[in-house]
Amino acid sequence: MKYFSLVSASLLLAATGAPAFAQLQNGEAPTPEQVAAGEVVANPVEEKEQALRALQAQMAAVRWTRPAAQELLAYIERIGEEGLDPLDYSPDRLQAALAGGDDAALSFIATDIFLRVSADLALGHARSDGRVDWFASDDDLNSNIQFDLMQRAIANNNIRDTLISLLPTHPQYTELKAVLASTQDQATRDTVRANLDRWRWLPRDLGKRYVIVNVPAYTAALVEDGRVVARHKVIVGKPDTATPQLSAVATGVIFNPWWEVPDSISDEVRGKKGYVSVKNGDKVRYRQPPGPSNALGRMKVVMPNDYAIYLHDTPSKSLFKKQVRAFSHGCIRTEDALGFAQLLLANPAWDKAAIDRAVAARKTVKAEATISTPVYIAYFTAAALQNGGGIRSYPDLYDRDAKVVTALNSRSGEVDIASAGTR
Repeated sequence: MKYFSLVSASLLLAATGAPAFAQLQNGEAPTPEQVAAGEVVANPVEEKEQALRALQAQMAAVRWTRPAAQELLAYIERIGEEGLDPLDYSPDRLQAALAGGDDAALSFIATDIFLRVSADLALGHARSDGRVDWFASDDDLNSNIQFDLMQRAIANNNIRDTLISLLPTHPQYTELKAVLASTQDQATRDTVRANLDRWRWLPRDLGKRYVIVNVPAYTAALVEDGRVVARHKVIVGKPDTATPQLSAVATGVIFNPWWEVPDSISDEVRGKKGYVSVKNGDKVRYRQPPGPSNALGRMKVVMPNDYAIYLHDTPSKSLFKKQVRAFSHGCIRTEDALGFAQLLLANPAWDKAAIDRAVAARKTVKAEATISTPVYIAYFTAAALQNGGGIRSYPDLYDRDAKVVTALNSRSGEVDIASAGTR
């Protein structure tokens, strides 16, 4: 993920005693051809030093005006409104630099702080172990974008507006901020801060049309133009087979799907009636043909991802009546799956009658959606209620809030306090 490549340089700089927090140009490993051409060095220590020198040279070339630096200081002094800690961004260093007469030192310190603040606003503060099973892609920021934003913000003297432009646009983010501002209860504040950061982990703009699954709430919502057009109950992974958080793109639906049994649970179906074994050399995998007892039910959403997680139907409809619905091996079983499929496809050729005919035929068929729809599988343990009504809390199903809060209370964003540095 790009986020961790951005952060790696911050930790790298801190570990070597350099005064700055900033970003590597990208986090991809060098190719053998690059090493052979001398573009990078193969020795990790030399490579680290090379990255530091290039980064510091880029930072040293930036020139800040004093009004712009003063505006940056004012912003970080109020960053608690975002659930972040001003002390993480060294306001005392910037204040001292403003009081001094060394413009080069002021520029370097302001650049350092801007890079760290902008990364946290766009991508979140918690990282590494603070983000358990979080694999959603967020391409809102990279170091090239950061430096360009910073240069334009200085030139236009609009540091505050530039930083605000990096924040999530979803109404929930603004509403959770209002809750944070109105409560003094520490437990509530910690819950809200954790969920504000989770919104920063997602793309700033989720799209005009998207599906968002909230695992702790056991719901999947289809959103169009900012309005929830459908909300369905879902069944999610058990704590020992937790549903990961990821993003994918839904391109269609398969009716009467086969179930390709994951290797991790193949022992559970081996020898059972109704499964087909497929040999591939010395390895055997299992498939379950379409039918009334198929684990995927009558439909599966086509949403390719590296984790084989998707939304699908289920023959176990009675489980949707339960309040706690964590029963799956990780995939997301969806109530009224055929109705959900019709909305998702948004295809006149696949109206209710056509879907019913396809299901009744018991033949596997793929229906293409008229528009590809982003799907975000997220983990929010709190949602702000409208009109200042406080929050609705959801059980922390996988015990993840504490790690996010610990990371937020760490200057580096790491869970391991001992190596996180002091404020």
